[in-house]
Amino acid sequence: MEVEPGRHCHSGAMTLATWHGLVIEAHDVDAQSRFWADVLGLVVAGPVEDRRLEGETPRHTVRVVETDRPHEPKTAKNRVHPDLDCGSVEEVVAHGGRVLAPAEETGFAWTTMHDPEGNELCAFARPGRSLPAYRLHGLGIDCVDPGAQAAWWGEVLGVEVEHQRGDHGDEWWTLTGAAVDARMTLDFNAVPEPRTERSRVRWNVVGDVDALLSRGATRLADGLLADPEGNPFGVVPSRMLGA
Repeated sequence: MEVEPGRHCHSGAMTLATWHGLVIEAHDVDAQSRFWADVLGLVVAGPVEDRRLEGETPRHTVRVVETDRPHEPKTAKNRVHPDLDCGSVEEVVAHGGRVLAPAEETGFAWTTMHDPEGNELCAFARPGRSLPAYRLHGLGIDCVDPGAQAAWWGEVLGVEVEHQRGDHGDEWWTLTGAAVDARMTLDFNAVPEPRTERSRVRWNVVGDVDALLSRGATRLADGLLADPEGNPFGVVPSRMLGA
């Protein structure tokens, strides 16, 4: 679904921004690029300083960037983690992933894993099914107040929020059709712990910085804002897309 910032989407809501792409910080850009390209069904393109994992459309692009905190160890869970489809968990392990909590032990539909640099991901094994070419089907976003966060991002991205309840008493708030395609979701979940460090996984949007600031974002740096819970996201002005 392509909706230009400032236009109405199908739900009638006004959008302030549109999805531009995912960003993953890395210590080893080459190794992380290979891992994520393999498990997401993307192709590695560009030099290390402009590394892109490319798919069917520009919205599928994942940028792998060298972290600006090379000597800072990861000590807390990322506030954003990818949810991906796979033929089996063993396939993800073969590419360099590490199992933390198998689905068979937790009773959930996913296996919690780490990528080669310790970033969290959830792998949904689909044995015997035909996997889509692009295998990222969602992002899990940890929040103190997931309902409020989902409502804010729903307003920014111009989509309605769906309140979901699972079989284990869990609940989350979902945005559908706001990211890469109609299949991919943004799922906002409650976590007890506060944010203690910057997530190494984030996303960029196309939008107007001033409009986003007026709706409750805060400025971190040029082209980098934070949402109401302090999670960073990049902003690309629409005039820069053709540059």
